[in-house]
Amino acid sequence: MATDRASRPYDIVIYGATGYTGRLVAEYLNTHYGTSGPRWAMAGRSADKLAEVRDLIGAPKDTPLIVADIADPASIAAMAQQTKSIVTTVGPYQLYGEPVVKACVEAGTDYADLCGEPVWMRQMIDKYDAQARQTGARICFSCGFDSIPFDLGVLMLEKEAVARFGAPAPRVKGRVRDTKGGVSGGTAASLKATLAAIAKEPALGQIMASPFGLTPGFEGPEQPAADVPAYDETLGSWGAPFVMAVINVKNVHRTNQLLGFPFGKDFVYDEMILTGPGDQGKAVADYIAVTPMIGTPNDPKPGEGPTKEVRDNGSYDLLFVGEMPDGRTIHYGVKGRYDPGYGSTSRMLTETGLALIESDVAGGVATPGAFVGEALVERLRQHAEITFEVEN
Repeated sequence: MATDRASRPYDIVIYGATGYTGRLVAEYLNTHYGTSGPRWAMAGRSADKLAEVRDLIGAPKDTPLIVADIADPASIAAMAQQTKSIVTTVGPYQLYGEPVVKACVEAGTDYADLCGEPVWMRQMIDKYDAQARQTGARICFSCGFDSIPFDLGVLMLEKEAVARFGAPAPRVKGRVRDTKGGVSGGTAASLKATLAAIAKEPALGQIMASPFGLTPGFEGPEQPAADVPAYDETLGSWGAPFVMAVINVKNVHRTNQLLGFPFGKDFVYDEMILTGPGDQGKAVADYIAVTPMIGTPNDPKPGEGPTKEVRDNGSYDLLFVGEMPDGRTIHYGVKGRYDPGYGSTSRMLTETGLALIESDVAGGVATPGAFVGEALVERLRQHAEITFEVEN
């Protein structure tokens, strides 16, 4: 049962702190906030490994360590009852996530993860949303590069559209102008687990295929497929399919639904990678369209990921184009320092967990945009070196 959150010893617990991404989250909390910020603890299966990571990242010797194991539900429940918020990097979430979600829902504890597995997310929405509303737990999926910059980018563009034009833009294009970074083994493992789940239960493929797979009870207008190269006359560039659109588009539509359709019920959205003009732009788009980015024999193993140099020198540059019915447009940019999947993602996850505990929004299973929206934008601007700004 939920207990009084104010009396809990920790503000935020990092579950999976011994893993590749979990270590980055712990390192960020330690270096950015130190001992004067939130009360935090590291959690995982092995006390020895937790202590090793604590020392590796230079955290104080008295940093609390919590032993919690998915195979021991009581330990997961005890972890959830000690903190206001849990951020978990233990994936694939369809294999290891539900015990943590369940414990947080029952304890009234906020939860944030890096899930890009829409089939499992929909199952968790259907199973736990009503109970989370009762206990006050805010269960928040996709709190990394998928899908925060896209979710919040559309949210902020539409705010500007209403301020400028008096109405939201019914058509928004999400376009990736540039990314520099690497992929970890956890991302690849999540894709493999999703494909395995669909193979076992083919009906789940409908959730994966539909842009409205995360909006139970609502089916909006037909959306662009964005699955083949296309030339965009207004931007003067070819576009290629974007591997993360399959999750981001669903989350953007869910935010719209949860907030009461501020983008409109006729809202149309897609995402692509801009590859440039002319024959060269087309050739790059064609190459991307037929070349798997993940899901290959060369994928890194779980626990592996890009080097510190790659993370620190990485970046991303996203453009959102809002189109009004009369032809007027808004260009809105979201740019991040550090590689998108890990250097920046570890900061986004941490700041989401902190934003949740500062929020007074009602519980449930929702998106970062619906739960903490503009408050999270401000945290990311201030702490995570991510910019959100109108470009025209």
